Amino acid sequence: MAKDIQLEERRKHRVRRAIRARAHGRPRLSVFRSSKQIYAQIIDDEKGVTLAAASSLEKANRESLKTGANTEAAKTVGKLLAERAVAKGVKAVVFDRGGYMYHGRVKALADGARAAGLDF
Repeated sequence: MAKDIQLEERRKHRVRRAIRARAHGRPRLSVFRSSKQIYAQIIDDEKGVTLAAASSLEKANRESLKTGANTEAAKTVGKLLAERAVAKGVKAVVFDRGGYMYHGRVKALADGARAAGLDF
Protein backbone atom coordinates (compact mmCIF):
# COMPACT_ATOMS: atom_id res chain seq x y z
CA MET A 1 0.00 0.00 0.00
CA ALA A 2 2.75 2.46 0.90
CA LYS A 3 4.52 1.69 -2.36
CA ASP A 4 1.35 2.49 -4.34
CA ILE A 5 1.09 5.88 -2.62
CA GLN A 6 4.74 6.63 -3.36
CA LEU A 7 4.24 5.79 -7.03
CA GLU A 8 1.14 7.98 -7.19
CA GLU A 9 3.02 10.89 -5.59
CA ARG A 10 5.92 10.48 -8.03
CA ARG A 11 3.51 10.51 -10.98
CA LYS A 12 1.75 13.63 -9.64
CA HIS A 13 5.05 15.47 -9.15
CA ARG A 14 6.26 14.45 -12.60
CA VAL A 15 3.09 15.86 -14.19
CA ARG A 16 3.33 19.10 -12.17
CA ARG A 17 7.00 19.58 -13.06
CA ALA A 18 6.14 19.36 -16.76
CA ILE A 19 3.23 21.75 -16.31
CA ARG A 20 5.37 24.38 -14.58
CA ALA A 21 7.89 24.19 -17.41
CA ARG A 22 5.17 24.95 -19.99
CA ALA A 23 3.00 27.34 -17.96
CA HIS A 24 4.64 30.65 -18.98
CA GLY A 25 2.70 32.55 -16.32
CA ARG A 26 -0.69 30.96 -16.96
CA PRO A 27 -2.74 29.68 -14.01
CA ARG A 28 -3.18 25.94 -13.48
CA LEU A 29 -6.49 24.06 -13.74
CA SER A 30 -6.14 21.31 -11.15
CA VAL A 31 -8.45 18.27 -11.04
CA PHE A 32 -9.20 15.94 -8.14
CA ARG A 33 -11.55 13.02 -8.53
CA SER A 34 -12.77 10.72 -5.82
CA SER A 35 -14.94 7.66 -6.23
CA LYS A 36 -18.09 9.74 -5.65
CA GLN A 37 -17.32 13.36 -6.64
CA ILE A 38 -15.11 15.51 -8.86
CA TYR A 39 -13.50 18.82 -7.95
CA ALA A 40 -11.59 21.39 -10.00
CA GLN A 41 -9.91 24.69 -9.28
CA ILE A 42 -7.86 27.28 -11.09
CA ILE A 43 -4.75 28.20 -9.12
CA ASP A 44 -2.31 31.06 -9.65
CA ASP A 45 0.93 29.43 -8.48
CA GLU A 46 2.91 32.69 -8.58
CA LYS A 47 0.61 34.37 -6.04
CA GLY A 48 -0.49 31.18 -4.30
CA VAL A 49 -4.22 31.87 -4.61
CA THR A 50 -7.23 30.03 -5.99
CA LEU A 51 -8.94 32.10 -8.66
CA ALA A 52 -12.01 29.92 -9.26
CA ALA A 53 -13.31 26.56 -8.06
CA ALA A 54 -16.20 24.21 -8.78
CA SER A 55 -17.27 20.75 -7.67
CA SER A 56 -20.06 18.26 -8.03
CA LEU A 57 -20.93 18.86 -4.36
CA GLU A 58 -22.32 22.34 -4.91
CA LYS A 59 -26.02 22.67 -4.22
CA ALA A 60 -27.04 23.45 -7.81
CA ASN A 61 -25.09 20.45 -9.08
CA ARG A 62 -26.43 18.10 -6.41
CA GLU A 63 -29.99 18.98 -7.32
CA SER A 64 -29.57 18.69 -11.08
CA LEU A 65 -27.23 15.67 -11.32
CA LYS A 66 -28.04 12.09 -10.48
CA THR A 67 -24.51 11.44 -9.16
CA GLY A 68 -21.21 13.28 -8.96
CA ALA A 69 -19.23 10.30 -10.23
CA ASN A 70 -19.98 10.22 -13.95
CA THR A 71 -18.87 12.04 -17.08
CA GLU A 72 -22.02 14.15 -17.21
CA ALA A 73 -21.22 15.58 -13.77
CA ALA A 74 -17.61 16.20 -14.78
CA LYS A 75 -18.67 18.08 -17.91
CA THR A 76 -21.05 20.24 -15.85
CA VAL A 77 -18.31 21.04 -13.33
CA GLY A 78 -15.94 21.95 -16.18
CA LYS A 79 -18.47 24.34 -17.72
CA LEU A 80 -19.22 25.96 -14.35
CA LEU A 81 -15.53 26.41 -13.59
CA ALA A 82 -14.84 27.95 -17.00
CA GLU A 83 -17.73 30.39 -16.62
CA ARG A 84 -16.40 31.52 -13.25
CA ALA A 85 -12.86 31.85 -14.59
CA VAL A 86 -13.89 33.85 -17.66
CA ALA A 87 -15.92 36.16 -15.39
CA LYS A 88 -12.69 36.85 -13.45
CA GLY A 89 -10.74 37.49 -16.64
CA VAL A 90 -8.90 34.15 -16.92
CA LYS A 91 -9.03 32.72 -20.43
CA ALA A 92 -5.84 30.67 -20.82
CA VAL A 93 -4.76 27.97 -18.35
CA VAL A 94 -2.57 24.88 -18.21
CA PHE A 95 -4.33 21.60 -17.46
CA ASP A 96 -3.10 19.64 -14.42
CA ARG A 97 -4.62 16.18 -14.52
CA GLY A 98 -2.97 15.41 -11.17
CA GLY A 99 -1.57 12.02 -12.09
CA TYR A 100 -4.89 10.73 -13.40
CA MET A 101 -5.12 9.38 -16.93
CA TYR A 102 -6.62 11.81 -19.45
CA HIS A 103 -9.66 9.63 -19.91
CA GLY A 104 -13.26 9.41 -18.72
CA ARG A 105 -14.23 11.99 -16.11
CA VAL A 106 -10.97 13.95 -16.38
CA LYS A 107 -11.37 14.27 -20.15
CA ALA A 108 -15.06 15.20 -19.79
CA LEU A 109 -14.17 17.99 -17.35
CA ALA A 110 -11.55 19.34 -19.77
CA ASP A 111 -14.00 19.19 -22.69
CA GLY A 112 -16.65 21.02 -20.66
CA ALA A 113 -14.18 23.75 -19.71
CA ARG A 114 -13.05 24.18 -23.33
CA ALA A 115 -16.66 24.37 -24.51
CA ALA A 116 -17.35 27.20 -22.05
CA GLY A 117 -14.41 29.31 -23.21
CA LEU A 118 -11.18 28.24 -21.49
CA ASP A 119 -8.13 27.82 -23.68
CA PHE A 120 -5.59 25.06 -22.94
